[in-house]
Amino acid sequence: MISEEQQAGNAIPPPPAAHAMDLVKTYGTGDAVVHALNGVTVEFARGRFTAVMGPSGSGKSTLMHCMAGLDTPTSGRTFVGAREIGLLDDAGLTEMRRNQIGFIFQSFNLVPTLTARDNITLPCELAKQKVDQAWFDYLVGQLRIGDRLSHRPNEMSGGQQQRVACARALIQRPDLVFADEPTGNLDSNASGEMLAFLRHSVTELHQSIVMVTHDARGAAYADRVVFLADGNIVDELHSPTADSVLERMKLLGG
Repeated sequence: MISEEQQAGNAIPPPPAAHAMDLVKTYGTGDAVVHALNGVTVEFARGRFTAVMGPSGSGKSTLMHCMAGLDTPTSGRTFVGAREIGLLDDAGLTEMRRNQIGFIFQSFNLVPTLTARDNITLPCELAKQKVDQAWFDYLVGQLRIGDRLSHRPNEMSGGQQQRVACARALIQRPDLVFADEPTGNLDSNASGEMLAFLRHSVTELHQSIVMVTHDARGAAYADRVVFLADGNIVDELHSPTADSVLERMKLLGG
C-alpha cells in the first residue's frame, strides 16, 4: 500500500500562478504595424512577487493585459493557473476575472458613487457571494482604512483610495493579483506603505502578485524582476535591490 507520504511525494506540483507561451501582440497593419509582444514565454511563480519593468513602449503593460484576460493576443497561449484564457467564452472569462484575479490600477478605478466599504465588497456583490467579514476586517485593519469606510473616493487622499483599491483586489482571495503601476499616482510615503503591504501579502499570506512598474525602488520589494525591451523578455533579476535594478535599466536605456 502506498503511504500518504509517498503519495505526497509523487503529487504533481501545482501550475504557476500564470504563464504565457509564444505570446504575440500586434497593432495596426502594413507599414503602420506595431509589434508590442514578439513571442514572449514567461512564468509567474505561485506565492511570489514579480515585477515587470522596461523602457516606455517595451510591452510590459500589454503583457499584463493579455495575461489578465483584459486584451486578446494576436497569437500564443496564456494561462491563469491551469485554465487557458483563450479557451474561455465570455461568461468563463468574466467568471475567471471575477474570482481568480484581482486588479490594482494606477488610477485606482473606484466607483465614485460608492463608499469605501461598498467599493471593497463590490466583487462579492457582483459574484453574488457573501462577504467574509473576518477577512474584510483583517484587510481594513492592515491597510488602516477603518475610519474611511463611509467615505466616497472624492473624500479620500490618493493613498487612501489606493488602499481601498488594494482591499477590493484581495477581498475575494484571488489566485493572482495584477498591479499596473499601483504607486504611479502616490507620494513616496503612500507608495512605501502600499508596497510594504503587497510584500506582506506575499510573504505572510502567500499571495501571488505581478506588478508592472517603472520605479526601481518599488521593484526592489519583489522577489524577481522581469525586464522587457521591444516586446521581448531580455533579462531577469532575482532578489533585486534598487541599485541592481537601476543598473539593468540603464543597460536597456530605460
